[in-house]
Amino acid sequence: MGGRQERPDGDWARTANRLEELRGPAPARPHDARAIAALAANPGCARRALLDAAGVDKDTAARHVGFPAPFGQSQFAITRGNAFETLVKENGCAELLRLLRGLLGLPIEQVGYQDVENVGAHLRASHTRALIDRAARETETAVFYDHPLLSLRIAGHTSYLEPDVVAFQLGGRFHVVEIKSFAVIDGQAEPDKVAAAARQAAVYVLALRTLMEELGHDPERVSHDVVLVCPENFANRPVATLVDVRRQLAVLRRQLARMTRVDRLLEGLPPGLTFSLDPDPDGVPTRSAEEVAQALRQVPARYAPDCLSTCDLCMFCRDEARACGSTDLLGRQVRDQLGGVSGMEEALGLAEGVREPGEGQEEIAHLLRQAERLRRECVA
Repeated sequence: MGGRQERPDGDWARTANRLEELRGPAPARPHDARAIAALAANPGCARRALLDAAGVDKDTAARHVGFPAPFGQSQFAITRGNAFETLVKENGCAELLRLLRGLLGLPIEQVGYQDVENVGAHLRASHTRALIDRAARETETAVFYDHPLLSLRIAGHTSYLEPDVVAFQLGGRFHVVEIKSFAVIDGQAEPDKVAAAARQAAVYVLALRTLMEELGHDPERVSHDVVLVCPENFANRPVATLVDVRRQLAVLRRQLARMTRVDRLLEGLPPGLTFSLDPDPDGVPTRSAEEVAQALRQVPARYAPDCLSTCDLCMFCRDEARACGSTDLLGRQVRDQLGGVSGMEEALGLAEGVREPGEGQEEIAHLLRQAERLRRECVA
């Protein structure tokens, strides 16, 4: 998809080889929209950016070092989600067409259906590219594209993404369809789940708009209104609604632009560093937990409380931040306001006047002392 054209082949090969060394013999875990949305929410975290670029299994790493993440789907939830997606897509997306007729006002009885997965994994990206190009030129047709494979550049590294469905509507307008198994009860769904779905869908919209631009078509033909399909009430009957992801798109673009390129992150690593989780015959990583933990600590993290709901390594990074008394524990807003002051002990020393401010800390030291004075007055 053109990713290697940004640098010489030799540089790309060296970067790819180094990422493979970091990952070890395990197969790479691909980026998905959820991972990219979480990475974009914390673009300053070199640890996550590097582990994701190398395709390291962060969940296995976190469990091995004794800090499993406090979230994750149960097998029951996964099975239920797969069953609901099958229901929505069966018979060539007939149920989805019914929903879109009412939601988008489709003036047609039938549409074409193309399952891109049937061409084989190695051909899906190029086949998706050809299908989208053809659909953009033949604006009188309407087609559902199931299992398309899109690409997106993340910190100089190409990631491949699979939206649930890309629906092509009459009039040359594309819509991304996101199918979720959380329920809409009396017209309302849990805001946190809807927000997470919107962030993931924005990744797909950005990837599809990028592809349209590469093909010479207007990227705005990809709608910012995503079709969110969920079960209604306590039944399995699907209901569809439009979710505007313009705000999520703006945040995603801004955050991805701030990310440091992977090759620059690799430059500062000690030689021989690896996060390998090569398992023994019983499936247990052969390296000790302490060895893996020490390797992880070689890459700086930027922990924030928001990581507790998005990153598999959140508990490990939180423990690390606690051990050094980092202001990261207080959240991004406080941490950014304390620019140049990375430790809570340092911040307290400046506030109480028992520590002289270093170069560039004069302004924040003044503000901290004022805050401490006000606190004492309130307590008194």
